[in-house]
Amino acid sequence: MMHTPASMVMGIVFAPLGLVLVFTAAITPQWREGQARLGVGGPGAKGQGLGGRSGSVEALLLLRSDGLWESCLQVERSELKHCWPVVGPYKWDPRVRLAQGLVLTSLFLCGTGIVLACIGVRCWTDLPLRGVAASGGLLVVTAGLLSLTALGVYTHNLRGLGVDPGRRISSPRFPHLSLHPAGSLYFGWLGSCLQVLGGGALLFSFKRPRCPTCPSRPELPVCPACSSCPEITNKTDMDVYEVSC
Repeated sequence: MMHTPASMVMGIVFAPLGLVLVFTAAITPQWREGQARLGVGGPGAKGQGLGGRSGSVEALLLLRSDGLWESCLQVERSELKHCWPVVGPYKWDPRVRLAQGLVLTSLFLCGTGIVLACIGVRCWTDLPLRGVAASGGLLVVTAGLLSLTALGVYTHNLRGLGVDPGRRISSPRFPHLSLHPAGSLYFGWLGSCLQVLGGGALLFSFKRPRCPTCPSRPELPVCPACSSCPEITNKTDMDVYEVSC
């Protein structure tokens, strides 16, 4: 009875989980988010500062979130939400475009690596294709490193993405939007780490198990299919995979 090594099982489980998490992070607009409180009111509110409470002034809390391909704006405690494809300086920021390219490349490599790993593990046969499975693991590891790089670049420059320092507006009517990491980044970090772990586990497929030698003829390598060594082939509890070359 063939037993798939634990490293292959770990890789074939972690790699798809990482792919799903990174894909989820890529398509959701919560890489960064921020909020600003606006004072909205009639003529009697003129001259009131941010978040004023007098007269007809009403404070609105606006929630802004950005992703790689979509941005959203929502009024807190309401169903008013509007999303749109990223535009303007944020869209053309080279760091955002770099993150987009790295994530897309990561998704492609991870998907290809998972396909190769599935072919290499071949759980329906006795002997897996070690080289194919390990090659898939190498692609998955590379995908994880690329997505980690994209996340690192975005996180490091999070507050400056799409912002032109020469055009900053300082006015109570346009309050500063404080930005911080959002949920999609955490999904991406977790998925990337799972990709690296899963791909690393698959890389252990390059290491072949040590084949036992026949006690009677130690100069000859022995495989389970060979009947030249009764001392080995007569053992009923021998693990077929673990001694296969």
